[in-house]
Amino acid sequence: MSNPQLHRVRRGAGEPLLLIMGMAGHHRMWGEPFLSLLERDFDIVTFDHRGIGTSSRADEPFTIADLADDAARVLAEAGLDSAHVFGISLGGMVAQELALRRPDLVRTLALGCTYPGTGGDLSATGVQRAVEASATRDEELAVRTAFEVNHSAGYAADPANFATFRAESLAVKVPVAVMMMQMQAVLGHDAVSRLPRITAPTLVMHGTQDEILAVANAGQIAGLIPNARLELFEGAGHLFWWEDPERTVALLREHTGS
Repeated sequence: MSNPQLHRVRRGAGEPLLLIMGMAGHHRMWGEPFLSLLERDFDIVTFDHRGIGTSSRADEPFTIADLADDAARVLAEAGLDSAHVFGISLGGMVAQELALRRPDLVRTLALGCTYPGTGGDLSATGVQRAVEASATRDEELAVRTAFEVNHSAGYAADPANFATFRAESLAVKVPVAVMMMQMQAVLGHDAVSRLPRITAPTLVMHGTQDEILAVANAGQIAGLIPNARLELFEGAGHLFWWEDPERTVALLREHTGS
């Protein structure tokens, strides 16, 4: 599909900020606490990847580069000639590719809980658990497993946190087939040798208890991108901005000068 129609949501005022979501996620998975803090200083653009929710169907395999082209088109359709970019997990890979393919679009780059491609660390076991749970087609099992593998044990112990996560997760449909295609795109991602070419000021963030993508990836990425800044969230899981939205937003404000 050359030009899928992508569902886009815009809120807030200030410096433009494009948020790029991860695998099996959608625009609601940024969480209201995080978005409410961000919108005070940023003109936020979020969107659903191809095959997700009301975005165009995804019937054929795609690559991270294809998704980067999608992100570039989201900016164009929003009337923005450039923006600060924050991508997490799969979205962080898309953000890397966007910064490499279209440096003119990326004012600053923030990469969260992501992976540099071939040569990075895919040893974390949470992805396999989540995929196996999704494959059962048991919605409750899939949501519960996703919650547990994406957060630290301490955060996951609070029933209120699960209730919020469940409601947000189920708000937008994510087909299992699309998630599998996203996984194939991740496995094909290979930016390690190209990351030193990124010119945008870069912030790398990662939770130290990440069970989806090992924290070692953060150090590798920060070491490859010139002058990148590394910030670790001690004790946080994959969705570190859910566990500490205040610090995440503070770092983004500082990084972007907003």
